Formats: sequence, C-alpha cells, structure tokens
Amino acid sequence: MALTPGTNLNSVPTAQKQTLSSNYLDFTGGTDTTWAQQYLPDLMEQEAEVFGNRTISGFLSQVGAEEAMTSDQVVWSEQSRLHIALKGTVITAGSTNGTFTVISDIDGNISGDGFTVADHGVRTNDVVLIASAGIVTQCLVVDADTAVIQVEPYDKADLTGHATGASASTLLVIGSEFAKGTSYNDGNFAASTSRTANEPTFKSFSNKPIIMKDYYEVSGSDASRIGWVEVSGEAGQNGYLWYLKAEADTRSRFTDYLEMAMLESVKGSNSTVVDASLGAPSDASVGTEGLFAAIEDRGNVTSGVTGVNAATDLAEFDAILAEFDNQGAIEENMMFVNRATSLAMDDMLASMNSYGAGGTSYGVFDNSEDMALNLGFSGFRRGSYDFYKSDMKYLNDKGTRGGINSAATSAAIRGVIVPAGVSSVYDQMLGKNMKRPFLHVRYRASQTDDRRMKTWVTGSVGAATSALDAMQIHFLTERCLVTQGANNFMLMK
Repeated sequence: MALTPGTNLNSVPTAQKQTLSSNYLDFTGGTDTTWAQQYLPDLMEQEAEVFGNRTISGFLSQVGAEEAMTSDQVVWSEQSRLHIALKGTVITAGSTNGTFTVISDIDGNISGDGFTVADHGVRTNDVVLIASAGIVTQCLVVDADTAVIQVEPYDKADLTGHATGASASTLLVIGSEFAKGTSYNDGNFAASTSRTANEPTFKSFSNKPIIMKDYYEVSGSDASRIGWVEVSGEAGQNGYLWYLKAEADTRSRFTDYLEMAMLESVKGSNSTVVDASLGAPSDASVGTEGLFAAIEDRGNVTSGVTGVNAATDLAEFDAILAEFDNQGAIEENMMFVNRATSLAMDDMLASMNSYGAGGTSYGVFDNSEDMALNLGFSGFRRGSYDFYKSDMKYLNDKGTRGGINSAATSAAIRGVIVPAGVSSVYDQMLGKNMKRPFLHVRYRASQTDDRRMKTWVTGSVGAATSALDAMQIHFLTERCLVTQGANNFMLMK
C-alpha cells in the first residue's frame, strides 16, 4: 500500500514566526512580489458620490404635464391671428391701380395660415396700410379676387417710393369704406370684384409617439453574492448587493432618456436607412418632434448679441421682448439656461445697479457685512414681462448636452424660454376645447396596457417566469411631446 501526497499541501514548515509567501492568503493569486494580505486593509465601505446627483430629468415635470392617448398620433389645432396682415411685393406703383402681390402671411407661412395665394382674406372696399422702405400709405382695395390685390392710395397719386423687392412690403387691413346706398358688391370697380365673408381659420399640427426600451440582467449567482462596498444611488437604494445599484442606475438612465428624447428628437425626413431599420413605410413614420425642433420650426430663436451667449445685455433682451410682443406672448415666462448664460444675465442685471461697482449691494440689495453676499438673480421684470431664471443641468453636464455644446459651439443650445400658464386648444380626439399647459407629454395607455413607464421582470430569480438562470428587468415607454403655441417660446443658441 502506497500513499501519494497532494502536490499543494498546506504543510510548509518554518523555523521562525514570520510572514512568508508560503503562509498567508493572497486573494490576487500572485507570488512573492504581491503585498502581504495578512494585514487587514482599512476599507472605506461607502461608495464615493463624486458626480453628485447624476440625473438630469425634472425640466418637463416643472413646466408640463402628462396625459394618456390611445392613437398612433396626436393632432391639435391652434388659432390663427385675428387680424389680416400679409407680406408681399409692390409690383405696379402707377396711378391706374397700385398692385400688391401676396407672398405669405405676416408670419412667413407661404400658402398657409388658412389661406391660399388666391384666398388671402383681403376684400374689395377694405382700407389697408402698405408699408415698405420707410413709407406708409393708406389705400382702398379696388380688386382682390386674385393673389394680386389692386389698391388706390387715399392721399397720394401712386405708390412711388415703396420697395418693389420680393416680400419687401407689408399690408395690414385696418377697416373698410363704402359709398352711400350700396351693398357689399355694388362698388364702382371691376365687374369681377366681389366681397365674401371671412371665416376663422386655424393651424393644425400633429406628432407621433416613439417606443423606447431598455433592460437590465443579472445572473442568479451574482444576485446571491454580497460585496465589500456599500452602494447607494439616486433611486434610494443602499446595501452591499451590487446588482441593486446596477439595476437602479439602469432605471435612472432610462428615466433621463424619457426627457432627453422629448427635448432633442426630430421627425424623419430624409433617411431611407432609418425607415428600413424601423420597418416604417415612410419618413413620416419615424422619429418624433421634440421641444428644440418644435421651437426652431414654429417658434423663435435668438443667438444673442455676440452669437455666443443669448440675452447678455438689455438691448438683446429688449429684442426678445419685441418679438414676444409681435407674437402676443404670455407675460410670465420661465428661463432654463446653462451656466454661462445664467452668469451673463446676473452680470447684466447687476450692472443696472448704480452701486454695483463698489460691490456693496450686488444681488440682494439689503446685504450686510454679516451675511453672505448674493451675486445671483432668480428673476426680474422688464416692461410688462416677468422672467424667472433657473439653471438647467442638462445644458451644463459634460455627460449630456453640455458636452455636445462644447463640441459644436456654433450649434450650441444655451437655454430656452418657456411661457408659464396654460393654453386653450381644440382637441380633435375629444371633440372640444381643452386648457392644457403649453408643454405636455402624451403617452399610450388603455385599460389593457399602460405604456407611460412600463416595468416587468422575467427569469428564474425571484418570481420564476422562465428557465433562464437570471433576472431580467425590462423598461418600456411610448410617448411624444406636444408643444402648443410654439410662437410663445424662445430658443437661445
């Protein structure tokens, strides 16, 4: 009988009590060059939160609302302007009849805003003002049956002096004048002229939801082991199970995606590859219109005085107010801006204080030597408009839009001005007028399935649903953003 000892017996003797490479535990599996792990390290269990609160969501929850929908698209209507104002070209300045060719409405919508080129709302016997090249002339409309409106000045022989360039002139209807004893169509003008009733018009817009998905997976073995590091996160999780943090981080990241997509998304317009990848028949079936795209398409954009930071002095802000006046904007507005623009506004407001140079009342105007000096402003009033300023983390964080702005400064987004309050629109799905926030998210939901923020678990870990030795946590949403009255918004670039 023979005994064969193992080749890795833990029986190496030593003559002295000392630490050698052969008599201590080495968790790294190294050799003599590794550190002596018989010495217990001073382990800092708590994970350091070096980036603070890493989530960026919260903007839409402050300024908007959420509402369910059951269709593939949401359609809403907005009122047009009450008064008739047109852009066009003065073609004939002669005294026979001055002519004004209609190009678009005052907002620049060609063949839009409720009229075609031959149905512009101007009628015979209307009194209009024509302005261009520093000249304003009051005229009587003598023929308006086509896109070419014929007018006669009241106090001039002709329209000499008016600019004749394309869309160089503006026409505004200010009233009408008729002869005694005449009906609407009894003028002394061309036999073809007629006066028809004007009907109210509206603009119709639509948007479609997109489906967003993500998931997290952990094996059964990993879900059963404990770590040395105590983890915590934005979702309130804590403990020594690392998969809890990983799942919560996936959830927080997906929640941020819900907001980022609603801000940045664009509708498909010229990508057959995207169409094919998503199984869509046309560009109109892919993508959705986010906030920034809606403002650039239907709202207002300012690039500031220098083209770098918007609203850095009162002159630029007065230009913003003038545009809001043109649009009949809401008097109370929220400004969500990045750090550079926020500081520029603080400096602009501080410079209005005559004692600002001495630094004694910069910011809060009752500062004392025993209190911290407030060098920032949370809001101000200019003209009849109130502005409330807030930093927007999404525009500052290098891991989100802040990094994109740094890489593309010419296309950087510095902030957005959002009207406070609600708007009244006609909802074609409900068939009635509704008052809603200017911004609200529509998500798909019914009695069968609510897709606002859908979460479910599959696998064999926890509640077993399959033979997979893992736990999969799935996230899904289907939503779009409705930007009503985009003409009341301002994008700072």
